[in-house]
Amino acid sequence: HASTRIDTHRHASTHSNQASKLSSTRGKKANMRIENDVKLAFKDVLIRPRRSTLRSRSEVSLDCKYTFRHSKVEWTGVPIISANMDTTGTFEMCVELAKHKMITAIHKHYTVEQWKKFVKEQPQCLDFVAVSSGTSEADFKKLVEIVGSCGIKSICLDIANGYSEHFVNTVRRVRKQFPEQVIMAGNVVTGDVTEELILAGADIVKVGIGPGSVCTTRKKAGVGYPQLSAVIECADAAHALGGKVISDGGCTNPGDMAKAFGAGADYVMAGGMFAGHSESGGSLVTIQGKKFKEFYGMSSCTAMKKYAGKVANYRASEGKTIRVPYRGPVNFTVLDMLGGIRSACTYTGAATLTELCPRTIFIRVPMQTNEIYSRFEINMGVTGYQVQEDEKKSEK
Repeated sequence: HASTRIDTHRHASTHSNQASKLSSTRGKKANMRIENDVKLAFKDVLIRPRRSTLRSRSEVSLDCKYTFRHSKVEWTGVPIISANMDTTGTFEMCVELAKHKMITAIHKHYTVEQWKKFVKEQPQCLDFVAVSSGTSEADFKKLVEIVGSCGIKSICLDIANGYSEHFVNTVRRVRKQFPEQVIMAGNVVTGDVTEELILAGADIVKVGIGPGSVCTTRKKAGVGYPQLSAVIECADAAHALGGKVISDGGCTNPGDMAKAFGAGADYVMAGGMFAGHSESGGSLVTIQGKKFKEFYGMSSCTAMKKYAGKVANYRASEGKTIRVPYRGPVNFTVLDMLGGIRSACTYTGAATLTELCPRTIFIRVPMQTNEIYSRFEINMGVTGYQVQEDEKKSEK
């Protein structure tokens, strides 16, 4: 897998060396360190156009075919994933995304009976669904029952802090229990632990700490890593071992998704871009004649009170609760995403999505877009400058 070209690119071996140095100081009083290398987010770069022989976006194929390191499973589809939040990782979302060969990571709060009913009614979704789980014993027992009774092919092991030794041990345990299932695991942002998770049994590592639209980890904990640089470094480490990575969080538009693929991500996971639709979870409310849907982080007060009854005294909420303007069926958003990514491929001469990374050159920029008339935009949704029905009536 070719590396993305960018001035601040660093090889994953650097991280292994750093890990060795840090481990040698364990038990001793170590000095604080500052890394002076520039780390970049999606907003800091644009993709430089390159000569292309493609005549139309319709010539671009977004289907990718992957074979995974541990499970040896072969998968073909469009590598975009709806995040395993209870407002985006729903069965209803999975049915719609599967029509486009896209994946839904189902949130972990569905019951075993609900899973059985879904699989029985929607067997066509099996190649495009992942069951989510945490690290507790109850999570493991439930995972065993769901995978065993429903024939689920992909597992998403998800905790906020993938640097926990307990999490690495969980990955080993799940791999031993499920040798033939594809295992996604995360989240991390550096090459050293990406390598560790792959060696422990993960086929795919989720990359991202703090970039999400309803995540407040960077405010509450002061911990994180700019997403573009995290993807570049983790992808480099994973690909050297035959593993793959998911860029999880930080995408606000299809252009960001294209940048993530250009940076070396094999998959892109999004939450906010899938929120607010008919297929999304969350309450639908009407305020001053306008419809909104609730959207919140899974470490927010809303989620913790919903599933644990309260926010534990030893922790802080690390997520927001917001209302997203209701956007209707997710199909329109999906077509907009796929159209934008195809456009990025045509600008770089990539006939397939897998060609985008080796053809990507990032340029650092002080500004992304000209926003002078943004507040006058007719339709702020994903369907472009389509005149709204009420405006059509007023014109008549």
